[in-house]
Amino acid sequence: MPASGQAYFAPENLLEQAEALLIEGRAGEAASLIEKQIQEGRSGLLACLLHARALIAAGRPAEALDSARETALLFSGAAPAALELAKTLLGAGQLPTAIAECQRALRIDPDLAEARYVLGCAWLEAGEPEKAFDAFGQIPAAEEPSGLAAKRLEAAEMQNAPRSNARYIRHLFDQFSADYDSRMLGELNYTAPNILRHLASLLSLESMNGRLAILDLGCGTGLAGAAFHDLAHRLDGIDLAPAMVEKARGRDIYDRLMVGDIVSPAVERDAYDLVVAADTLVYLGDLDEVFAIAFHALRRCGYFLFTVEACEGMSFSLGPKRRWQHSEEYLRSLVERHGFVLSGLLQCSPRTEAGVPVEGIAAALMKPA
Repeated sequence: MPASGQAYFAPENLLEQAEALLIEGRAGEAASLIEKQIQEGRSGLLACLLHARALIAAGRPAEALDSARETALLFSGAAPAALELAKTLLGAGQLPTAIAECQRALRIDPDLAEARYVLGCAWLEAGEPEKAFDAFGQIPAAEEPSGLAAKRLEAAEMQNAPRSNARYIRHLFDQFSADYDSRMLGELNYTAPNILRHLASLLSLESMNGRLAILDLGCGTGLAGAAFHDLAHRLDGIDLAPAMVEKARGRDIYDRLMVGDIVSPAVERDAYDLVVAADTLVYLGDLDEVFAIAFHALRRCGYFLFTVEACEGMSFSLGPKRRWQHSEEYLRSLVERHGFVLSGLLQCSPRTEAGVPVEGIAAALMKPA
């Protein structure tokens, strides 16, 4: 690429030729054509932006990201360069940096409508519909892109869903994975795994020491797995966030770890003596599917142990911290609907929030013989 501040631009006919190649589906040739100009130091911002797009179209995302990063560094004061990097990062699933680059583009050029659209799409991909609506709402009517109506509809559906969005959970916990354990155990006094282990002892499950097949739903970094590991001859875990699963893998206590939704049909049938969900169900409103999955996964006389945050009434509601709360009446209705036997129900506090204990419920359900 040219040295910073140079004013060289690829000849107009060269850019036209590269764009024509892209339209014809010959993205690799378009990228090679522009690369030659870049190597010769005869490229400018437009050529560099087109280079990243050609690499994406050619199925070379890692090279496209390198190109977009170099362009953003070289043309650090150009909003289109920051925006192109944001779009490339978004395509690579690197949401925090994609959002940051969109915001940088808008600081440079607050009137760049495309940056607001991409920012909204990035927030939507992160499962943040309110922030997506805010970004979309700042796009002037005359500059609305053709896909905006569909994105607004997607955001509305996400807002009204009876569970936290899977993309939000993945994004949230991938961000927190590096210091998750210290934050949970220190700042939030997280005790859900210990509460469930105490509940297991009340059910005399400790007499099965080393003989239980256990599934850890929403395993996170493995805190619940560590609490139950000594009871297991087989310990499996599943979680939406890849970075959290990698942390759990590092404990070297799981026999199998899966990245996926806890209501995934990949969960084996009649395979486990114990299913645990420590502070996991707070990201689901409607628990019907997870009760069905737990029943499906358990052997006869197996147990489903879980914690929830408590609320009054007959159902569930979304709390102020975007965690779902469930009433005792609602849990009892699900027990009956899915054919479980209620073996135990404890009032507890699975964590604190701003130093205040969160009211919760710990439950033990048995799949009948």
